[in-house]
Amino acid sequence: MISAILEEDAAGDPMSEKKWTHQTAQKVADALAERAIKVSATVVRRLLRQMDYSLKSNKKCLSAGNNSDRDPQFHMIMQLRQEFEQAGDPVISVDTKKKELIGLFKNPGKTWCQQAKKVKDHDFRSEALGIAAPYGIYDLARNFGLLVVGQSADTPEFAVNCILTWWHTYGREHYPNAKRLLILADSGGSNGARPRAWKKFLQQKIADRCGLTVTVAHYPAGASKWNPIEHRMFSEISKNWAAVPLETFDTLVNFASKTKTETGLRVDACRDLRVYQKGIKVSDKEFRAIDVNGNDFLGKWNYTISPSVGAVNAQSDSNPKAIIPVWQTQEPTREIMSSAILGKM
Repeated sequence: MISAILEEDAAGDPMSEKKWTHQTAQKVADALAERAIKVSATVVRRLLRQMDYSLKSNKKCLSAGNNSDRDPQFHMIMQLRQEFEQAGDPVISVDTKKKELIGLFKNPGKTWCQQAKKVKDHDFRSEALGIAAPYGIYDLARNFGLLVVGQSADTPEFAVNCILTWWHTYGREHYPNAKRLLILADSGGSNGARPRAWKKFLQQKIADRCGLTVTVAHYPAGASKWNPIEHRMFSEISKNWAAVPLETFDTLVNFASKTKTETGLRVDACRDLRVYQKGIKVSDKEFRAIDVNGNDFLGKWNYTISPSVGAVNAQSDSNPKAIIPVWQTQEPTREIMSSAILGKM
């Protein structure tokens, strides 16, 4: 009788012979009651297990397709990393962390406390103080990360400005003799392989102003979890602020900057108060002016941007401090000031 009730809604695995149904035990018991068979839901659950039915959830196992260039690209990234690391040149992993609603909203996780923090019962954007766009730069050799928290749009210009902030604040001090930089990035988003604006601002702000030859290697689509920043930096930041409502931008910045691990990871954080324009278009003429060269192997994911001939870079500036981010001295937060000085970045 139960088999007849489940027949129209049953599914299963032909290999393991396990079956499952979307009907609940109580619904099956109610259907049996209509046929003058009165049993409890507990009895139905026991009978279902005896018939090899079990509760199942969706299983992510179907691939959208395996790009034939996927494995060669991983080998390419490994070769580039080894080349730069052996030469003592900086290798950074970059990405935008999940955007966060700022306000009294629930943050997943648990923490030791005497009383649970009360938060809003719905995550309405209209009730948020703002939306944080945390962009991370992770220095693989030094096991050090910088999280720049924007409160405007996550654009290619914002992404490049975050890298520029890292370079002026830490990079050129840690790598004073560096003439080149390797950037590991996802293939999509503000630092994706396709946006022309990403390459344009890398040319203007990193290659020309910092005098660095920039090599970019993108992870294939669907492979972002192998980007080092994801599992070495972002995961630790998320654990550090778990169960803590991000009530203000300062709260987010302070918890991120206190992130450290026993394996030596250290993270600093700051805010970018500037407003970024969405949808900046780069014309064909502007794009041809970019000194970008795709590598002979998988040039769509691997390319190098060289400083323009005669470009005035930041290292030869008569006043290099003018483009260094200005830290606000008041605690508990530090901010990148939105000023005319920073406009030069």
